[in-house]
Amino acid sequence: MTTMRKITISAPAELVDFVDQRAKIEQSNRSQIISQILSAFREAELERLAAEGYQFYAEEALDFAEASADAVNEVVNANPVEEDWEHDRQAW
Repeated sequence: MTTMRKITISAPAELVDFVDQRAKIEQSNRSQIISQILSAFREAELERLAAEGYQFYAEEALDFAEASADAVNEVVNANPVEEDWEHDRQAW
């Protein structure tokens, strides 16, 4: 169960009116609406931070791929699998 805390805030009248309207529509109260808004804001912030992290690691992975491309290309073009297959075919 979530521990609840009481807080006192000051907000512009139009925001309080908005919250009151939402509470009426949802048959709720100010506290629940403000909690939902804060929860949605927190979720959006976590998603933004995750996207920022993914972007960072994507750029890091791209840098690594670019730095290692020559080495990978050298290994791929060496074609040891085909050479081994040809060696095995001749042995039979």
